[in-house]
Amino acid sequence: MNVLGIESSCDETGVALVSTQAGALPRLRAHALYSQVQMHEAYGGVVPELASRDHIRRVLPLTRAVLDEAGSTLQQIDVVAYTKGPGLAGALLVGAGVACALAAALDKPTLGIHHLEGHLLSPFLSADAPTFPFVALLVSGGHTQLMRVDAVGSYELLGETIDDAAGEAFDKSAKLLGLGYPGGPALARLAEGGRADAYALPRPLLHSGDLDFSFAGLKTAVMTQHRKLGPAPDAQQLADLAASTQAAIVEVLVKKSLRALKATGLQRLVVSGGVGANAQLRQQLNAAALRRGLRVHYPELALCTDNGAMIALAAAMRLDAGAAVAARDYAFDVRPRWPLGQL
Repeated sequence: MNVLGIESSCDETGVALVSTQAGALPRLRAHALYSQVQMHEAYGGVVPELASRDHIRRVLPLTRAVLDEAGSTLQQIDVVAYTKGPGLAGALLVGAGVACALAAALDKPTLGIHHLEGHLLSPFLSADAPTFPFVALLVSGGHTQLMRVDAVGSYELLGETIDDAAGEAFDKSAKLLGLGYPGGPALARLAEGGRADAYALPRPLLHSGDLDFSFAGLKTAVMTQHRKLGPAPDAQQLADLAASTQAAIVEVLVKKSLRALKATGLQRLVVSGGVGANAQLRQQLNAAALRRGLRVHYPELALCTDNGAMIALAAAMRLDAGAAVAARDYAFDVRPRWPLGQL
Protein backbone atom coordinates (compact mmCIF):
# COMPACT_ATOMS: atom_id res chain seq x y z
CA MET A 1 0.00 0.00 0.00
CA ASN A 2 1.29 3.44 -0.96
CA VAL A 3 0.12 6.38 1.16
CA LEU A 4 0.63 9.98 0.08
CA GLY A 5 0.67 12.36 3.06
CA ILE A 6 0.08 16.12 2.95
CA GLU A 7 0.85 18.38 5.93
CA SER A 8 -0.22 22.04 5.95
CA SER A 9 -1.25 22.83 9.51
CA CYS A 10 0.92 25.91 10.06
CA ASP A 11 4.01 27.31 8.35
CA GLU A 12 5.51 24.25 6.65
CA THR A 13 4.22 22.49 3.56
CA GLY A 14 5.14 18.82 3.65
CA VAL A 15 4.45 15.97 1.24
CA ALA A 16 5.66 12.37 1.53
CA LEU A 17 5.11 8.89 0.17
CA VAL A 18 5.13 5.93 2.57
CA SER A 19 4.79 2.28 1.60
CA THR A 20 3.70 -0.67 3.72
CA GLN A 21 4.21 -4.40 3.51
CA ALA A 22 2.66 -7.09 5.68
CA GLY A 23 4.65 -7.77 8.83
CA ALA A 24 6.96 -4.76 8.46
CA LEU A 25 6.99 -1.17 9.60
CA PRO A 26 6.02 1.44 6.98
CA ARG A 27 8.91 2.64 4.82
CA LEU A 28 9.50 6.27 3.82
CA ARG A 29 10.12 6.33 0.09
CA ALA A 30 10.43 10.08 -0.39
CA HIS A 31 9.50 13.35 1.28
CA ALA A 32 9.79 17.06 0.56
CA LEU A 33 9.33 20.05 2.82
CA TYR A 34 9.06 23.79 2.28
CA SER A 35 9.43 26.07 5.30
CA GLN A 36 7.89 29.54 5.37
CA VAL A 37 10.22 30.77 8.13
CA GLN A 38 11.89 33.40 5.97
CA MET A 39 8.54 34.86 4.92
CA HIS A 40 7.15 35.10 8.46
CA GLU A 41 10.40 36.30 10.02
CA ALA A 42 9.63 39.89 9.02
CA TYR A 43 6.46 39.76 11.15
CA GLY A 44 7.94 38.01 14.19
CA GLY A 45 5.50 35.12 13.89
CA VAL A 46 3.16 33.23 11.58
CA VAL A 47 0.66 35.30 9.59
CA PRO A 48 -2.20 32.85 8.89
CA GLU A 49 -3.38 34.34 5.60
CA LEU A 50 0.14 34.41 4.17
CA ALA A 51 0.69 30.84 5.34
CA SER A 52 -2.46 29.63 3.55
CA ARG A 53 -1.54 31.34 0.30
CA ASP A 54 1.96 29.91 0.34
CA HIS A 55 0.66 26.38 0.94
CA ILE A 56 -1.39 26.76 -2.26
CA ARG A 57 1.77 27.64 -4.21
CA ARG A 58 3.91 24.84 -2.80
CA VAL A 59 1.82 21.72 -2.36
CA LEU A 60 1.52 20.52 -5.98
CA PRO A 61 5.20 21.11 -6.93
CA LEU A 62 6.22 19.27 -3.77
CA THR A 63 3.90 16.38 -4.66
CA ARG A 64 5.50 16.10 -8.10
CA ALA A 65 8.98 16.18 -6.55
CA VAL A 66 8.10 13.39 -4.09
CA LEU A 67 6.65 11.15 -6.78
CA ASP A 68 9.69 11.74 -9.02
CA GLU A 69 12.11 10.94 -6.17
CA ALA A 70 10.20 7.77 -5.30
CA GLY A 71 9.99 6.71 -8.94
CA SER A 72 6.23 6.45 -8.57
CA THR A 73 3.15 7.76 -10.34
CA LEU A 74 -0.16 9.20 -9.21
CA GLN A 75 -1.90 6.00 -10.31
CA GLN A 76 0.21 3.97 -7.86
CA ILE A 77 -1.11 5.90 -4.85
CA ASP A 78 -3.58 3.85 -2.81
CA VAL A 79 -4.59 6.39 -0.13
CA VAL A 80 -4.24 10.16 0.15
CA ALA A 81 -3.82 11.33 3.76
CA TYR A 82 -3.87 14.90 5.02
CA THR A 83 -3.70 16.81 8.28
CA LYS A 84 -7.25 17.38 9.47
CA GLY A 85 -6.25 19.27 12.62
CA PRO A 86 -5.33 20.87 14.88
CA GLY A 87 -3.78 23.91 13.24
CA LEU A 88 -4.61 27.13 11.40
CA ALA A 89 -8.03 26.76 9.76
CA GLY A 90 -7.07 28.28 6.41
CA ALA A 91 -3.84 26.36 6.18
CA LEU A 92 -5.57 23.09 7.03
CA LEU A 93 -8.20 23.73 4.36
CA VAL A 94 -5.52 24.00 1.68
CA GLY A 95 -4.07 20.58 2.43
CA ALA A 96 -7.48 18.97 2.90
CA GLY A 97 -8.81 20.48 -0.32
CA VAL A 98 -5.86 19.39 -2.42
CA ALA A 99 -5.84 15.90 -0.90
CA CYS A 100 -9.54 15.30 -1.45
CA ALA A 101 -9.52 16.76 -4.97
CA LEU A 102 -6.55 14.60 -5.91
CA ALA A 103 -8.14 11.50 -4.39
CA ALA A 104 -11.42 12.16 -6.16
CA ALA A 105 -9.65 12.56 -9.50
CA LEU A 106 -7.82 9.26 -8.95
CA ASP A 107 -10.86 7.50 -7.43
CA LYS A 108 -8.80 6.74 -4.32
CA PRO A 109 -9.86 6.97 -0.66
CA THR A 110 -8.73 9.68 1.75
CA LEU A 111 -7.95 9.78 5.45
CA GLY A 112 -7.76 12.84 7.70
CA ILE A 113 -4.99 12.58 10.32
CA HIS A 114 -4.48 14.22 13.70
CA HIS A 115 -1.35 16.37 13.56
CA LEU A 116 -0.17 15.35 17.04
CA GLU A 117 -0.67 11.66 16.29
CA GLY A 118 1.67 12.19 13.37
CA HIS A 119 4.31 13.60 15.70
CA LEU A 120 3.70 10.88 18.27
CA LEU A 121 4.26 8.07 15.74
CA SER A 122 7.08 9.74 13.77
CA PRO A 123 9.89 7.87 15.61
CA PHE A 124 8.66 4.69 13.90
CA LEU A 125 10.42 6.02 10.78
CA SER A 126 13.76 6.26 12.58
CA ALA A 127 16.57 3.70 12.53
CA ASP A 128 15.85 3.04 16.22
CA ALA A 129 12.08 2.54 16.07
CA PRO A 130 10.21 2.00 19.36
CA THR A 131 7.80 -0.79 20.24
CA PHE A 132 4.53 -0.53 22.15
CA PRO A 133 3.78 0.31 24.93
CA PHE A 134 5.63 3.51 25.78
CA VAL A 135 5.29 6.94 27.34
CA ALA A 136 5.31 9.77 24.79
CA LEU A 137 6.50 13.31 25.45
CA LEU A 138 4.89 15.51 22.80
CA VAL A 139 6.59 18.90 22.63
CA SER A 140 5.34 20.54 19.46
CA GLY A 141 4.54 24.23 19.08
CA GLY A 142 1.70 25.08 21.46
CA HIS A 143 1.48 21.53 22.79
CA THR A 144 3.29 19.87 25.69
CA GLN A 145 1.77 16.56 26.70
CA LEU A 146 2.68 13.26 28.29
CA MET A 147 0.77 10.28 26.92
CA ARG A 148 0.67 6.57 27.63
CA VAL A 149 0.64 4.80 24.26
CA ASP A 150 -0.39 1.14 24.22
CA ALA A 151 -1.06 0.79 20.50
CA VAL A 152 -1.98 2.83 17.45
CA GLY A 153 -5.09 4.78 18.46
CA SER A 154 -4.81 3.80 22.13
CA TYR A 155 -3.67 6.95 23.92
CA GLU A 156 -4.10 7.97 27.56
CA LEU A 157 -3.37 11.56 28.55
CA LEU A 158 -1.12 11.63 31.61
CA GLY A 159 -0.43 15.35 31.81
CA GLU A 160 -0.40 18.50 29.70
CA THR A 161 0.37 22.18 29.86
CA ILE A 162 -2.13 24.40 31.63
CA ASP A 163 -0.87 27.59 29.95
CA ASP A 164 2.22 28.18 27.80
CA ALA A 165 3.79 25.09 26.24
CA ALA A 166 7.54 24.42 26.19
CA GLY A 167 7.83 25.57 22.58
CA GLU A 168 6.03 28.80 23.42
CA ALA A 169 8.34 29.35 26.39
CA PHE A 170 11.34 29.03 24.08
CA ASP A 171 9.87 31.34 21.44
CA LYS A 172 8.54 34.00 23.81
CA SER A 173 11.73 34.07 25.87
CA ALA A 174 13.74 34.42 22.66
CA LYS A 175 11.60 37.37 21.64
CA LEU A 176 12.23 39.01 25.02
CA LEU A 177 15.96 38.59 24.41
CA GLY A 178 15.67 40.25 21.01
CA LEU A 179 16.33 37.10 19.01
CA GLY A 180 14.84 36.32 15.61
CA TYR A 181 12.01 34.05 14.52
CA PRO A 182 11.74 31.14 15.07
CA GLY A 183 12.92 31.84 18.57
CA GLY A 184 13.48 28.35 19.99
CA PRO A 185 16.45 27.36 17.80
CA ALA A 186 17.90 30.88 18.13
CA LEU A 187 17.76 30.73 21.93
CA ALA A 188 19.36 27.27 21.93
CA ARG A 189 22.23 28.52 19.77
CA LEU A 190 22.79 31.53 22.03
CA ALA A 191 22.67 29.28 25.11
CA GLU A 192 25.70 27.33 23.87
CA GLY A 193 27.93 30.18 25.02
CA GLY A 194 26.21 30.77 28.37
CA ARG A 195 26.13 29.40 31.90
CA ALA A 196 23.03 27.41 32.77
CA ASP A 197 23.33 28.35 36.45
CA ALA A 198 23.87 32.07 35.92
CA TYR A 199 20.33 33.07 36.89
CA ALA A 200 17.95 31.32 39.31
CA LEU A 201 14.83 30.92 37.19
CA PRO A 202 11.74 29.02 38.39
CA ARG A 203 10.81 25.46 37.41
CA PRO A 204 6.98 25.75 37.43
CA LEU A 205 5.04 22.71 38.73
CA LEU A 206 8.27 20.72 39.06
CA HIS A 207 7.19 19.47 42.51
CA SER A 208 3.42 19.56 41.95
CA GLY A 209 3.04 15.81 42.33
CA ASP A 210 1.22 15.53 38.99
CA LEU A 211 2.35 15.36 35.37
CA ASP A 212 1.03 18.73 34.21
CA PHE A 213 3.20 21.57 32.90
CA SER A 214 3.19 25.35 33.19
CA PHE A 215 5.68 27.67 31.51
CA ALA A 216 3.92 31.06 31.65
CA GLY A 217 5.58 31.93 34.96
CA LEU A 218 8.99 31.11 33.55
CA LYS A 219 8.43 33.52 30.67
CA THR A 220 7.53 36.25 33.18
CA ALA A 221 10.66 35.49 35.21
CA VAL A 222 12.81 35.76 32.07
CA MET A 223 11.23 39.14 31.30
CA THR A 224 11.90 40.36 34.86
CA GLN A 225 15.51 39.19 34.78
CA HIS A 226 16.06 40.78 31.37
CA ARG A 227 14.83 44.12 32.68
CA LYS A 228 17.27 43.85 35.60
CA LEU A 229 20.12 43.65 33.11
CA GLY A 230 19.33 47.17 31.97
CA PRO A 231 18.70 48.66 28.55
CA ALA A 232 21.93 47.39 27.00
CA PRO A 233 22.94 43.95 28.36
CA ASP A 234 26.20 42.61 26.98
CA ALA A 235 26.50 39.48 24.88
CA GLN A 236 27.61 37.27 27.77
CA GLN A 237 24.67 38.31 29.94
CA LEU A 238 22.25 37.43 27.14
CA ALA A 239 23.96 34.08 26.57
CA ASP A 240 23.77 33.32 30.29
CA LEU A 241 20.08 34.20 30.41
CA ALA A 242 19.41 32.04 27.35
CA ALA A 243 21.27 29.11 28.91
CA SER A 244 19.44 29.53 32.22
CA THR A 245 16.08 29.66 30.41
CA GLN A 246 16.83 26.54 28.41
CA ALA A 247 18.02 24.73 31.54
CA ALA A 248 14.76 25.50 33.35
CA ILE A 249 12.60 24.21 30.48
CA VAL A 250 14.69 21.10 29.95
CA GLU A 251 14.79 20.19 33.65
CA VAL A 252 11.00 20.27 33.89
CA LEU A 253 10.56 18.18 30.74
CA VAL A 254 13.13 15.60 31.83
CA LYS A 255 11.90 15.16 35.40
CA LYS A 256 8.23 15.03 34.44
CA SER A 257 9.01 12.44 31.75
CA LEU A 258 10.92 10.27 34.23
CA ARG A 259 8.05 10.63 36.70
CA ALA A 260 5.60 9.48 34.02
CA LEU A 261 7.70 6.39 33.32
CA LYS A 262 7.81 5.58 37.01
CA ALA A 263 4.06 6.10 37.43
CA THR A 264 3.20 3.81 34.51
CA GLY A 265 5.90 1.23 35.16
CA LEU A 266 7.03 1.50 31.53
CA GLN A 267 10.66 1.47 30.44
CA ARG A 268 10.42 3.22 27.08
CA LEU A 269 10.05 6.94 26.29
CA VAL A 270 9.30 8.45 22.89
CA VAL A 271 10.07 12.15 22.39
CA SER A 272 8.61 13.96 19.39
CA GLY A 273 7.83 17.42 18.10
CA GLY A 274 9.99 20.41 17.31
CA VAL A 275 11.41 20.82 20.83
CA GLY A 276 12.44 17.16 20.62
CA ALA A 277 15.32 18.31 18.42
CA ASN A 278 16.82 20.36 21.27
CA ALA A 279 20.34 19.05 21.95
CA GLN A 280 20.26 19.70 25.70
CA LEU A 281 16.95 17.89 26.08
CA ARG A 282 18.29 14.87 24.21
CA GLN A 283 21.54 14.87 26.15
CA GLN A 284 19.88 14.99 29.54
CA LEU A 285 17.21 12.42 28.68
CA ASN A 286 19.84 10.05 27.28
CA ALA A 287 21.99 10.43 30.40
CA ALA A 288 19.02 9.82 32.72
CA ALA A 289 17.93 6.81 30.68
CA LEU A 290 21.43 5.33 30.83
CA ARG A 291 21.51 5.67 34.61
CA ARG A 292 18.08 4.06 35.02
CA GLY A 293 18.22 1.38 32.35
CA LEU A 294 15.52 3.05 30.21
CA ARG A 295 15.17 3.49 26.44
CA VAL A 296 14.52 6.81 24.71
CA HIS A 297 13.50 7.10 21.06
CA TYR A 298 13.41 10.21 18.86
CA PRO A 299 12.41 11.00 15.27
CA GLU A 300 15.21 11.71 12.85
CA LEU A 301 16.17 15.39 13.20
CA ALA A 302 14.71 16.18 9.77
CA LEU A 303 11.34 14.81 10.92
CA CYS A 304 11.07 16.68 14.23
CA THR A 305 9.35 19.68 12.70
CA ASP A 306 6.03 19.44 10.85
CA ASN A 307 6.33 17.21 7.78
CA GLY A 308 4.33 15.08 5.39
CA ALA A 309 6.16 11.89 6.32
CA MET A 310 4.57 11.75 9.77
CA ILE A 311 1.10 12.22 8.26
CA ALA A 312 1.59 9.44 5.69
CA LEU A 313 3.08 7.22 8.40
CA ALA A 314 0.22 7.79 10.84
CA ALA A 315 -2.31 7.01 8.11
CA ALA A 316 -0.48 3.83 7.13
CA MET A 317 -0.19 2.64 10.73
CA ARG A 318 -3.83 3.42 11.51
CA LEU A 319 -4.99 1.51 8.43
CA ASP A 320 -2.71 -1.46 9.12
CA ALA A 321 -3.89 -1.63 12.74
CA GLY A 322 -7.56 -1.41 11.79
CA ALA A 323 -7.85 1.83 13.81
CA ALA A 324 -9.24 3.76 10.84
CA VAL A 325 -10.91 3.23 7.46
CA ALA A 326 -10.09 5.33 4.41
CA ALA A 327 -13.21 6.70 2.74
CA ARG A 328 -14.27 7.96 -0.66
CA ASP A 329 -16.39 10.75 0.83
CA TYR A 330 -14.68 13.83 -0.54
CA ALA A 331 -16.80 16.36 1.39
CA PHE A 332 -13.89 17.21 3.69
CA ASP A 333 -13.77 19.26 6.85
CA VAL A 334 -10.98 20.36 9.19
CA ARG A 335 -10.70 20.67 12.97
CA PRO A 336 -8.48 23.59 14.00
CA ARG A 337 -9.02 22.61 17.66
CA TRP A 338 -8.92 18.86 18.08
CA PRO A 339 -7.80 17.23 21.35
CA LEU A 340 -5.82 14.06 20.77
CA GLY A 341 -7.98 12.30 23.36
CA GLN A 342 -10.97 12.58 21.00
CA LEU A 343 -9.45 10.18 18.46
